[in-house]
Amino acid sequence: MAAVLAYPLLLSSYQMDVARDALIFALLALSLDFLWGKAGVLSFGQAAFFGMGAYAVAIVGPMVPNDNGALAGMVTGIGLAVLVSGIVGYFLIYGGVRGAYLTIVTLALTLIARNVATSWASVTGGEAGLIGAPPPGLSIGGWSVTASDSVSLYLVVAIVLSVTLTALWAASRGRLGRVLTAIQDDEAKARALGYDTSGYLLAVFVLSSGLAAIAGGLYASAAGYVAPDLVGLLLSTQAIVHVAFGGRGTLIGPVLATVLVIHVQQEVSSFSYALWPLLLGAFFIAMVFLFPKGLLPLISDLVHRLVPRRDRGGTA
Repeated sequence: MAAVLAYPLLLSSYQMDVARDALIFALLALSLDFLWGKAGVLSFGQAAFFGMGAYAVAIVGPMVPNDNGALAGMVTGIGLAVLVSGIVGYFLIYGGVRGAYLTIVTLALTLIARNVATSWASVTGGEAGLIGAPPPGLSIGGWSVTASDSVSLYLVVAIVLSVTLTALWAASRGRLGRVLTAIQDDEAKARALGYDTSGYLLAVFVLSSGLAAIAGGLYASAAGYVAPDLVGLLLSTQAIVHVAFGGRGTLIGPVLATVLVIHVQQEVSSFSYALWPLLLGAFFIAMVFLFPKGLLPLISDLVHRLVPRRDRGGTA
């Protein structure tokens, strides 16, 4: 966290904007990792909830006076994402839908959201999107503050990501984390022990959608515009790739993977834009064979193998 917060000291204004967007997409990957890595539910619907948060800020934000537009839009987006995920998740999860069938429904949810974003042009702007989303701010009485420059925008995103990561990490180490692990291992046995497994899965699904909406709202507020690409299947796929690369269930792994992948993408694309997809595809094919658990578990395994050897050598 200290490194993330101190990072602006080393960057130019443009690099800071790129790093800010990387942290926003890291928050999206974190929301998916809590759902997929901790609860075992793979979802292609994160882009739909991300888009709800983004479009809510772009649509509702300009209607609110003072500097509370972005906050009002983000609250609206979170509420919409929670409502949709709660309704959809209730009927699916309590209906016994699990595994690939649940994943397919979340995929359909993203396709529907993308269609709404492009076809409801009078509200969403259609293919052109919307411009004029307000920056993050807060106005209380006669006091107001707005994050309008690159440094303040970066710090807002970094603080939100750090707080979210810490909260999810603490929750995963507590009773909730143990119950979710039991559900992943054997849901039927966890249900037989008296746990409302469907209730836990629904709660995590709703929480994950709300976090994705926060990421979308931050993106719209920081960038100042939204477009249908923010609700597309490609964004959901990228989040899944980032989680798989960083290490599913590690929480910090997908965050680091997102930042690393976006940084490498910027460097490679500056030489050849067409080269990046080829390198990315080749890398992930190699990852499946060499370290399928992800990068962070690989590093952890190497450390655990080296440390005991040093201990034994010191003891001898």
